[in-house]
Amino acid sequence: MVRCGHSVVVAATEIVPGDILLLEGGDLVAADARLIRTSVLCINEAPLTGESQAVDKFTDSVALATPLADRKNMVFLGTSVTAGTGRALVVNTGMETELGHIAKLLETAESGATPLKRRLDRVARLLLWACFGIVALIFSLGLLRGIAPFELFLSAVSLAVAAIPEGLPAVVTVALALGVQRMVQRNALVRHMASVETLGCAEVICTDKTGTLTMGEMTARKLITSESLYRITGEGYATEGAFFSGNVENLPSKSPELFALLYASAACNDAELSLLDDRPAVVGDPTEGALLVAAAKGGITRAAIETEMPRLAVVPFDSDRKRMTIIRSQESHPRAFVKGAPEVILSRCSLIRTDQGVRELTENDRSRMLQANALLAHDALRVLAVAERSLDNFSFEAGMAVNDTEIEQELTLLGLVGLQDPPRGEAKEAVVKCKRAGIKTVMITGDHPDTAWAIGHELGILGKGDEVLVGAELDRLDDEALKERVAQISVYARVTAEHKLRIVRAWKARGTVVAMTGDGVNDAPALKEASIGIAMGITGTEVTKEAADIIITDDNFASIVAAVEEGRGIYDNIAKTLAYLLAGNTGELIVMLSAILLGWPLPLLPLHLLWINLVTDGLPALALATDPVDPGVLNRPPRRSQDALFNRDFIKLTLFTGLLTAGVTLGVFAYERYIGNSLELARDAAFTALVIAELLRAFGARSEQRTIWQIGLFSNMRLFLIVAVSFGLQFAIHHVPMLQTLFQIEPVSLNQCVTWIGAGFIPLIVLELRKVIRRPGQRRRVRP
Repeated sequence: MVRCGHSVVVAATEIVPGDILLLEGGDLVAADARLIRTSVLCINEAPLTGESQAVDKFTDSVALATPLADRKNMVFLGTSVTAGTGRALVVNTGMETELGHIAKLLETAESGATPLKRRLDRVARLLLWACFGIVALIFSLGLLRGIAPFELFLSAVSLAVAAIPEGLPAVVTVALALGVQRMVQRNALVRHMASVETLGCAEVICTDKTGTLTMGEMTARKLITSESLYRITGEGYATEGAFFSGNVENLPSKSPELFALLYASAACNDAELSLLDDRPAVVGDPTEGALLVAAAKGGITRAAIETEMPRLAVVPFDSDRKRMTIIRSQESHPRAFVKGAPEVILSRCSLIRTDQGVRELTENDRSRMLQANALLAHDALRVLAVAERSLDNFSFEAGMAVNDTEIEQELTLLGLVGLQDPPRGEAKEAVVKCKRAGIKTVMITGDHPDTAWAIGHELGILGKGDEVLVGAELDRLDDEALKERVAQISVYARVTAEHKLRIVRAWKARGTVVAMTGDGVNDAPALKEASIGIAMGITGTEVTKEAADIIITDDNFASIVAAVEEGRGIYDNIAKTLAYLLAGNTGELIVMLSAILLGWPLPLLPLHLLWINLVTDGLPALALATDPVDPGVLNRPPRRSQDALFNRDFIKLTLFTGLLTAGVTLGVFAYERYIGNSLELARDAAFTALVIAELLRAFGARSEQRTIWQIGLFSNMRLFLIVAVSFGLQFAIHHVPMLQTLFQIEPVSLNQCVTWIGAGFIPLIVLELRKVIRRPGQRRRVRP
């Protein structure tokens, strides 16, 4: 930096407004500063704007209301210099910088409790008071009937234990833990376990563009020569791809004009292709890297060019000239290769290359090329023109200075190259899945509105009636107006960290469960505020990852959709397990309450209730929590966060199942008493029938619509094995003398066992027939 007219080195913490920063390639900018001198200065502003492309900087004045990404005369704390040099006057430091402003926003962001936690809290309160009421009723009625207080106390306590699904916390933990494990296999790393389920009920996904919906790697997508338009396949920096004119593949080796365009693109280039962690990468300018990749797809490498045509001189790119030239020698014949802005290059061309050779560039040719340039730009492609010139009339020596005014004239136009950070191949399908699942995808980017519109349209994010909003327009909306309009806006461009936070808050104000994805520091406040924050694992900053609930290890939007699928499956498993447990507990309560109201002896002893609740209910419930995700889970709309876990259909099915199970249990108890058997044998019958009914019902509890034979009896082997083991334990009670004494039961015959098991099948058969009888049009979801 410069102080008192001298260049000095000071700690970043000692920089104050009024200092002058000296900037050169590789430097980290230590404060927000106004540029006063530049020389081909480029700044990487990805931490602030999220856009991976380096920004050219100038000293020209800009309006105060200019969006952050368009402030070309400013450099900001936390960004880095990628090329060139410059001087800048410090205007803000510390918390007054743009990065400091983001830190303040991060402190104000709050995510709140997850939907699952809110639902389970309501369920817990409801169950607690319901159990207190029912147990108090049973205890009071028992006292009126003259049942011994101690016996009644044991039964009431046992019934309270049975009525509360104390296995539910374990079930929720197991379901979430298994979901976390599966999500790791699908490239999603979970930092907060409860967030797994939250993602499953997401109604809106606000996603960054660069690196998430797109590759984050500049790619040549279209080439235009004098006679043809070529479409280039392949993604990112991978060198696999082909060239298509219409639907016909063209080989550069058989098309002279295409080969010449690719060759010149690689010859006029300073970038290099390499591997980084076994992934293709570019060293140098991403735009030049994209040209190298396109040439490599045609079998042309820069290494081969350097061998065939050694470099003699370079006229570097300049923001005023808007072009770059490299002069090479082939067998002592110098040749210039030029690339730059189409209007600049075209004005310096007098010839054009065709498949038949080189001819004069006519006004019609010039008009067609300018029109082609406009069409590519309309598709949000960055367009470069490429040209060449034979320099046999000039003499060069390696490293000598070049008069660009003389060299960059009478060029031969080779064609145009359209470049873009392309959408990921799987992102479009993922957006379609989101729409089918009732999830709205919103793209938020710091990029130019035209680029945002093009990508949003190509991916299907922009539908009929959807709007594109620019950050400057968003500033003119107050929070209430934004809340009203936010549902119609699918793409945001030129936004800041504060804009992203406001967008998330607007969705949350509508009662929506919103997920937010991002990678830059500017995304961190919105990630923390969102119902579920998702950071990118490859390009994400440490600040963003710390604020997130889930980290996507491959930076791929499709992995987010896969995580949503897992989240929905986890909630389904928790809900079906809760329904299974509550239906069984309801049956036990009805059995005990009915017996007291009818004046019968208690059909179940306290130890029977505990056995049923802890072993034959708890273990199958844990197995239900491991059920595979339903393949059609993304074919239904998301749950609303305001919906209660106990809705009318849920309560009706729970009561119906409980009454059915209680009816079978009381039926076998009454039958054994009716034929004159002992109370112990009748209790044994009720105990066994209830246990068998609960174990078998676990198979039917796996789905509300699909029957056992549609799901497959062995599709959840954990459940099958647990039911089989529980069957074995129940039979052991009848044949091991010590267990017979403990449970106060008598030895039984095989015929009695078969009869009680047959009775235990009744609830499962009735519930499965109910699924078959109900027509698809009449089916309603029991769980929200």
